[in-house]
Amino acid sequence: MSQGSSAPATEGGGASMMEQLVPEITTHALSYLDYTSLCRLSMTNSAMRRAANDDGAWKALYRKDNISPPNGWKAYYASTKAIINVNQEFYNIIREGSLPAMSHFWLNADYVKCIHATGEFFTGYNAVMESWGLLFNWAQDGGGQGVAFQIRDVRARVLGEVAWVNMKASVGPVVFHVTNVYEFRNGRWYMVHHHCSGMGDPAPINLFG
Repeated sequence: MSQGSSAPATEGGGASMMEQLVPEITTHALSYLDYTSLCRLSMTNSAMRRAANDDGAWKALYRKDNISPPNGWKAYYASTKAIINVNQEFYNIIREGSLPAMSHFWLNADYVKCIHATGEFFTGYNAVMESWGLLFNWAQDGGGQGVAFQIRDVRARVLGEVAWVNMKASVGPVVFHVTNVYEFRNGRWYMVHHHCSGMGDPAPINLFG
């Protein structure tokens, strides 16, 4: 009586299930990974390294964006992630109420512009810095440091040396639409435009007073 035949061994032995998938299925599976997971996978010493470095896997992270990055999707995702981190730094500075940090964060140029949630408009580096100084002073007079915004629905785009970020920022029940624009100079990103407006409330809002 013959013994049940065993399944043939996989050539090369030790290959993972993911490595045995056909390329189309592999790319589809990778499309569900986030940036960090793709980065880790792209640095492995297996066949998955080739798949994770394929531009199609990185493009899947931007299914809804109709753009063609000149340096590939992986580089575009990295630069987008970087600008989101820079944008978070902006809100850390507001929370700390640090004017020196804010003055280094903005590009020192006459065309920078800032529209606060109060509706006040400022143009030029000096005027913008004076406006932040007033806001931070009001916060400190009230016994606090700054405002701790909660950020959500963040969308960032990077086109060459210009990037912009749209989001919603909230303080308690008050929600704002925000647009921040950045310019890449001397190896780093600088803010050149900030626009914050309240949602559904036409009255000026003073977050610090």
